Amino acid sequence: MSFFRSVLFLVTFYFFTILLSIISLPLLALPHRFASHLGSFWGLIVNLCLKIIPIDFSIKGNVRKREQVIYAVKHQSAWETLILYWQLERPIVVLKKELLLIPIIGALMKRAGCIAVDRKAGISALRKLQREATVAKQTGRSILIFPQGTRVLPSDNTTPYQVGVFSIYQLLSLSVIPVALDSGHYWPSKTLLKKPGIINVVFLSPIKTGLPRSEFMTKLKHDIESCCAELEKKDN
Repeated sequence: MSFFRSVLFLVTFYFFTILLSIISLPLLALPHRFASHLGSFWGLIVNLCLKIIPIDFSIKGNVRKREQVIYAVKHQSAWETLILYWQLERPIVVLKKELLLIPIIGALMKRAGCIAVDRKAGISALRKLQREATVAKQTGRSILIFPQGTRVLPSDNTTPYQVGVFSIYQLLSLSVIPVALDSGHYWPSKTLLKKPGIINVVFLSPIKTGLPRSEFMTKLKHDIESCCAELEKKDN
């Protein structure tokens, strides 16, 4: 039954994704807000598709939709990329540049204001992130970044936190809200099967501006990983 539901979800997910991509082509010629609203609608559609499994979600903590902040989100699944974009009212997402190569979708992501980073480019990637984050701040929209730079397994607490999140925290003088979750238990990467249940998302206490790099990175990792460890205990 789980396999059948997972296949049905994927068929439904790709059907609506392709359909939305085709009918949204005219948005590429319109201001970025139209593409960003489409991304939010896509998140809503994906959430409805997940009822097939069924997968739902619970959000707790310091969600600050009316304040411009940097969300530093644990990355375990495609779920948070899609659903949190909808739930957080279209933040500017920092993502890997390979995603922009996806036909139509990549162009729409770029049009929506997403910041694409070449993870192999080193210091030049960091400078590009800083430049585009400075422009993003002027829009008034919050920024969503995955501080480890890649998806990790729910049990993985060893993948390092990258300096990119500190660089924009220091540059933009915005509070950072650490976000812990357990989406990898229900929408795991590199596998077809999805698991029914409720994804827990916890918005932790904001990290105020002005901390030095070492203190900031230590606190960010500690806050996210300790909360994820608690969620891991509950899931197991």
